[in-house]
Amino acid sequence: MSPDTLRQTPLHDRHVAAGARFGAFAGWDMPIRYSDVRDEHLAVRSQCGIFDISHMGQIEITGIGARDLLRRGLTNDIDTLSVGQAQYTLLCQDDGGVIDDLIAYELADRIVLVVNASNVDACHARLLALANDTVVVNNRSDSQAMLAVQGPMWREAIGSFVGSPAPVTLAAFGVVDDSIAGVPCMIARTGYTGEPGVEIVCAADRVAVVWDALASGPHPPTPVGLGARDTLRLEMGYPLYGHELSASRTPIEAGLTWACDMDGGQFAGAAVMQRQVRDGVSQRLVAFAMTDNAIPRADCAVMSGGTQVGTVTSGSLSPSLGIGIGMAYVDVALAQPGSAIEIDIRGAAKAAEVRKKPLVDTSPRKGD
Repeated sequence: MSPDTLRQTPLHDRHVAAGARFGAFAGWDMPIRYSDVRDEHLAVRSQCGIFDISHMGQIEITGIGARDLLRRGLTNDIDTLSVGQAQYTLLCQDDGGVIDDLIAYELADRIVLVVNASNVDACHARLLALANDTVVVNNRSDSQAMLAVQGPMWREAIGSFVGSPAPVTLAAFGVVDDSIAGVPCMIARTGYTGEPGVEIVCAADRVAVVWDALASGPHPPTPVGLGARDTLRLEMGYPLYGHELSASRTPIEAGLTWACDMDGGQFAGAAVMQRQVRDGVSQRLVAFAMTDNAIPRADCAVMSGGTQVGTVTSGSLSPSLGIGIGMAYVDVALAQPGSAIEIDIRGAAKAAEVRKKPLVDTSPRKGD
């Protein structure tokens, strides 16, 4: 896709002015970095960063039978969700393959699904197919923008601008309708970095007001691009659609059984996943760290005893640890933490070890 055909977020001019380097992602021209990926990554881990994630999609569900639709569509138990809460969940095919992983947010008058940029149309079509005439499935992605403010100092970054104390007192996975710099926003204690923080959804034509206010505040967050967003989520072992998740893998293989209602679930693919839980799967998704000095990349072969036993789905240098890390699907016999594996990097076998997720220390810290 040429740069001329890529979509731009409403904040594109701000990113250009800040010296961002851009790259194509899911059909969008997105800021990959503003300065150095490592510096941006560590700013989020130690202080606070702000991400433009307006490429993400927002689908609103309203009307009679909305919860019934989501019971049939989403893997997690929607009945455990109450007003003011959010929930990680997945939307699957009938065979259990993942259409998308997403977060459902319940507000007083609607349920909002935030979906991945590459899957907005697929999610919208799937939900429409499952809906009856009393449910409204509204794809609001084109009219909405989204920011993430992440890091231990997130409260300091937004505290001067919120309309009430509610956003800064939210518990993890809480959500509230409020405002920032006078702009009505949905503000949620969710994120993709492993750090405390919030994600903010507002009208696309007002998001620049929010960005400019936070950038000029007493504790301005560091602008962060998708490069550091990827290394942050990889250190946590968070999956990325198109890498760890796809239509050819189920949530069970991806280690996401905890996000599936395996007892009373009515969702598409439930029978397949129940069978996998009962009978087992041949491969599972794991996190690993290099013990040799090497950096793994997606699609590298995972080896053991000279035989390929899996494939790397994501890999990078960890800014926090200073070593190569990644995720991979491997044969179940090697899926336990501590298992020795090798990563084929340009024809050379480099030693690595399966590790428990997350790969970095996530002990409670300021801002939690």
